[in-house]
Amino acid sequence: MLGYLLAAPTLAVAAGIGAESFAGRDADAAIPSPPEPAELLDLGDALTLAAAPTSGLIAIQMNSDGTASFAVPRAEVGQGITTTMTILLAEELNMPMSKVHVTLADARPELLLNQLTGGSNSVRSLYTPVRTAAAIAKSRLLQTAATKWGVPTSSLTVKAGVIHHAQTGRTASYGSLAVAARSKKVEQVAVHLKDASEFKVVGTPQKRIDALAAVTGKKQFTMDLDVPNALPTMVCRPPTIKGTVKSVQNLAQVKAMPGVTDVVTISTGVAVRAQTFGQCIDAVRALQVTWNGGSVDKESDATVLAKLKAASLPLIVPPLLTKYIDAEFVFPFASNTALETNCAIADVRADSAEVWAGLKSPIDVQEEIATSLGMPVTAVKVHVITGGGSFGRKLFGDAAYEAVEVSHKIGKPVKLMWHRTDDIRHGRAHPMCYAKIRATYAAGNVVTYEQRHTSVFTDFTHGLGEALTATASKLPVGGLGFSETVFSLSQSVPYNFGVTTQLLNEVQLDFHTGSMRNVYSPNVTCARELVVDQLAAKMGKDPMAFRRSFMKNDRFRAVLDKVAQAGDWGKAMPAGMAQGIGFHAEYKSCVAVLVEIDCRPATVNRKVRDGVTGPRITKATIAVDVGLPINPLGLQAQMISALSDGIGLGLTQSIHIKDGLPLEGSWDHYFYTRQWNAPTDVQVFVMPANSADPGGAGELGVAASLAAVACGYARATKTMPTTLPINHGTLGFEPLPRTPSIPDSPTDGLDYAF
Repeated sequence: MLGYLLAAPTLAVAAGIGAESFAGRDADAAIPSPPEPAELLDLGDALTLAAAPTSGLIAIQMNSDGTASFAVPRAEVGQGITTTMTILLAEELNMPMSKVHVTLADARPELLLNQLTGGSNSVRSLYTPVRTAAAIAKSRLLQTAATKWGVPTSSLTVKAGVIHHAQTGRTASYGSLAVAARSKKVEQVAVHLKDASEFKVVGTPQKRIDALAAVTGKKQFTMDLDVPNALPTMVCRPPTIKGTVKSVQNLAQVKAMPGVTDVVTISTGVAVRAQTFGQCIDAVRALQVTWNGGSVDKESDATVLAKLKAASLPLIVPPLLTKYIDAEFVFPFASNTALETNCAIADVRADSAEVWAGLKSPIDVQEEIATSLGMPVTAVKVHVITGGGSFGRKLFGDAAYEAVEVSHKIGKPVKLMWHRTDDIRHGRAHPMCYAKIRATYAAGNVVTYEQRHTSVFTDFTHGLGEALTATASKLPVGGLGFSETVFSLSQSVPYNFGVTTQLLNEVQLDFHTGSMRNVYSPNVTCARELVVDQLAAKMGKDPMAFRRSFMKNDRFRAVLDKVAQAGDWGKAMPAGMAQGIGFHAEYKSCVAVLVEIDCRPATVNRKVRDGVTGPRITKATIAVDVGLPINPLGLQAQMISALSDGIGLGLTQSIHIKDGLPLEGSWDHYFYTRQWNAPTDVQVFVMPANSADPGGAGELGVAASLAAVACGYARATKTMPTTLPINHGTLGFEPLPRTPSIPDSPTDGLDYAF
C-alpha cells in the first residue's frame, strides 16, 4: 500500500491510498434468482467508494511518550468505533492498546464524503486506510532504529511498542524514536500490511476503551462540557409538528422570571436561556404562545395509512398457473430518540461560530451553519462530541442549528437541551410504512417473489454528509432518488425465489423523519420472513429446512445451522409457546436469530404500572457472520442490543399519531424493550473469519431479530400478525397535554422506588 510521511515535529503518517484499493470482487457464478443490485454493489460499497478519494487524509501521530494519537473521522455514539480503531492501530503497530489514544475529529470539509457515520460502514471504509497509516509508522520507526544501530531492518522485531535487536540486545521504545523518525518533508512511501495469520489483537475479544469512564460517570458528553458563559437553554415548542410562532402574549413577564436571561422567538419556537435548566422549564411552561398551524395537523394513524395504501405500487405477476400467497403488513411510526436527548452548545460571534455536539454528519452541519450565518466555512468550528446513542438520530444537526440560531440572535453562548418530550414529539421518527407481498409457487419451488414497500418520506437531506449531496437530496426529485438508491442498495432476498422484485414508493407527508437503525430492512425483512413461514407451511416443510433449501449460498446456511443446533430448533414446547426464526443479510454480513416466545395468557396478561407487557421472549440464540470479526466481544454486544430493538419493534414499540402530533411524550409512554419482556437466556455465536475484510455489524441484527419475534408469535398463536408491533392498538398511558410543550416536572419519584 502507498502512503505518506508528513512533515511534523514527531513521526506523522498519512494513508494515501486510492480508489483502486476498494475495487469490487468478481460476482458469484450464475444463480437461479438473478442478482439484485444490493448483491452486486451494496450501500456500504457505495459509501466506501465515495469516501475513497479522501480516505488517505487521515493521520497518525507518534508521540515522544510512546503513545500513538489518531482522531477518527467518525462519530462515537456508543457503537464502539473508537475501540475498533484502537484495536486496528495496536495490531498494525505492535503496541499495547493502552498506548493508543483515539479521539474524534472536528468537522473536516476537505474529507468531503468521508466523515459520515452511517450504514454500518465505518469499519468497512476505514479498515484499510487506518491499517496502512499504522504500518507506515511502524516501518519508519524500524528504519530509524536500523539506521541508528547500523543493522538491517530485517533483523529487528517489535513487541509492545519496543523495537528489539536480538544479536546485540539493543532495544528502543517507539517514543524514543518518534522525533528522530520524523520527516522534514512530505514524501510517498510503500508498505506491506500484516497478513491475517499474523494477527494477535484483531479477532480477539476486547473490552471497550471507554467502559470504565462510562460506568463511573467520567465520560464526557455534550452537556458535561464547561464552555464559558454557555447557559442552559430550552425551547417552547408548538402543539403540532412543524408549527410556528404567531405571537407571544407574555414575553416581558417571562423575561422577568427568576434566573431568566433571555427569551427569543426562533424558527422552531420560543427559546429561553436561564441560569439553570429548572428555571428554563419553568419559563417555557409559563409562556403564552399563539401558534400557526403545522405541516401535518390533520394527520393521524388512519389517514396516513390510507394514503400509503393508495400510493402502493401494483403487484404485476398474475397468479394464473401457480398457487400463490398474498400478504399485507403495516408498520407504524417508531421513535428515533436516543438515550441522550438532542443537545448542542453554540457560541456565535460577529465573525465566527463554534459548536459542540454529537454529530454523525458534521461537515454538512458546518456548511449549513456557515450558510445560515453568512460566514465562510472556515469561520465555523464544529467539534464532534461523543454521543449518548444515535442509530440514525445524530445524522441531523437539529439541536446544533437551534443553538446557533439562539446564540446568534441574543449574542451569547448557549447550552441547549431538548426535553425528553420534545425529543419524542418533535424529534425524528422512523416513518410509517405499508408492505404487500405476492409469492407464487408450484412443483415444490417458489416461482416469483414480489414485495412492494410504501413509506412516508424518509428525510435524507443530510446527503452523504456534505453540501453537494445534501443539496441534491432537497431537489424536487432528489428525495425520492436518495430513498430509492438507499433501498435498492440495501435490500436483497437471500433465497432463490425465481424472479424477484422489490420496489419502494414514498408518500410526501411532511413529518420529522429520518433513518432509524437498519433503515428499511427491519420492516422489509420481517414481512418477507413471515411470508417465508407461510410458504413453508403451504409446501408442508419445516420452516428451518425450507430456508436452508432455498438459501443462495453456504455462508447463509452456516449461520442457520448454527442457531438450529445451538438453539435446539424443533424441540417440543407447551401450547402457547413457540420458536421463531429470522434471517438477514446486508453489509457483506449475515445473521440468523432463533427466539422462543411465551404467548400464554398468564404471561400476556401480566400487569405492570403504566406499561404494556404482552408476550415475552424467553430465550434467544444468534449466529452472526461478518467476514472478519475485529472484536468478537463488541460484536456480541451489538447483536444483543439489536435483539432488544427487534423485540420492541415486534411487541411494544411504536408511536401513535393523532391530529398532527405523537401521543407519546416520554419513555414512560414509548415502550422500548423493558426487563419484563427481555430474555434471560441469550447466546451469541460469532462465526469464524472467512474473509480478509470486515463486513458491517452495527445495524445488522435488528431485522432478523424483529422477524424472529414476529414468526415466533405467529407460530405460538397460529395467527400471522399483520400490524407490528402487535400491541400498537393498546395505549398503555394517559397522553400528556400538548401545551405547554414541556410537562410539569414529576414530584412522585419515590412512589416508583422499590
